[in-house]
Amino acid sequence: MTSTSSETRPFRAADLGTLAVMAFSGEAPDGDMPYLLAYSLGDGEGGPGASTIAIEELLRNNGLPIGDTLLDGSRQPSLPLTLLVEAGQAVVTMPYLNAQCVVPPEWLAAVGERGYAYFLFATRAWPEAEPGRPVAPESLTAFAGDEETLLSAAHVLLPARSLRG
Repeated sequence: MTSTSSETRPFRAADLGTLAVMAFSGEAPDGDMPYLLAYSLGDGEGGPGASTIAIEELLRNNGLPIGDTLLDGSRQPSLPLTLLVEAGQAVVTMPYLNAQCVVPPEWLAAVGERGYAYFLFATRAWPEAEPGRPVAPESLTAFAGDEETLLSAAHVLLPARSLRG
């Protein structure tokens, strides 16, 4: 007789790999939308597959649904995910993630107008988008707009905070 283990393995931050956040804006029916895309390079100890599993676990542990559900962060005061916008930069913080990125002026204008950014945390690895290297718009569209990426990601409208209150 064979049996399968129902044990879940412990969360291993090393499996996340290199995490990065990228800011961009795009047209929406009601004006420009500021987007933040978080992703892993898939370079953790267990490779891209382990990165996907670790990110899924990280998102679930922090109450972020994966799939086509859009979570409104302004209605979730205990959400362990924050966005600080200050001095031309966006800082995203959550357990195991503290990322900072320079944002373009059009992104700042859009987040200033809306008061939030659309945060997409991809569970799918994107090794081609190394931090500090430019990403071609076509490559960004191909990854961030891909149905597989969208259906396996967390989607959050994340309120923007600043130090100036």
